[in-house]
Amino acid sequence: MEQAVLQQLLSICAIAGAIAAGTVSPGPSFILVARTSVSFSRSAGLAAALGMGVGGATFATAALVGLNSIFTAVPKVYMAFKIAGGLYLVILGLRIWLNSSKPIDSTVTSDKKNSKNAFLLGLGTQLSNPKAAVVYASVFAALLPKVYSLTLAIILVAVIFVIETGWYSIVAVSLSSQKARGAYLRSKKWIDRFAGGCVTALGVKLLLSFRQ
Repeated sequence: MEQAVLQQLLSICAIAGAIAAGTVSPGPSFILVARTSVSFSRSAGLAAALGMGVGGATFATAALVGLNSIFTAVPKVYMAFKIAGGLYLVILGLRIWLNSSKPIDSTVTSDKKNSKNAFLLGLGTQLSNPKAAVVYASVFAALLPKVYSLTLAIILVAVIFVIETGWYSIVAVSLSSQKARGAYLRSKKWIDRFAGGCVTALGVKLLLSFRQ
C-alpha cells in the first residue's frame, strides 16, 4: 500500500515538473498574458492567467481520459485541431496588429468587462495550442501509472491548474507595474505589431504544418 502511494506521489512530481518546464517556455500564451497585463490592468492580466489555468486543467483532464490514444488512433482529429488552432492564432494576431495604432483609451472599457474578455482570451489561447495538447497527452501517457486512483487524478488536475495559473499570474503582476505600463505606452504601436506578428507567424506555422 505504501509503495503504491509512493509511486503515485512520484508520478505527480514527475508530471508536474515536466508540465512546469513547458509552461515557462515562451509562446503565444506568454505573449497574450504579457500584452494584456501592460495594456489593460493587473486584474485583466490575472484573469488571463486564470483562463490559462482552466485551459491547462482541461488538457490535463483530457490526457487522463486518453487524449494521446485519440490522437494516435485518429490522426485527422489532431490535424483538425492544428488547423483550428492555427486559424485562431492568425485571426488573433491580425487583430492585435490592426489595433496597434489605436490609443489605449479607445480599447479600454470597464475593468469587469476587460477581465471577462481577458479570461476568455487566455482560455481560448491555451485551448487553441495543439503543441500544449500533445505535451500533456505525451507526458501523462509516459509518466502516469497504468492503474491510478480518482484521488491521484483530482490532485493532478489541481496541481496543473496551480502551475499554469501561478506562472502566468507572476507574469501578469510583473508586467502590470507602472514602470512596465509606461514603457508599453511609449512604444505601443511597435510592441503590438511585434506581438501581433509573432502570434500570426505561430498560427501560419501551424497551418503549414498540418500536411506533415
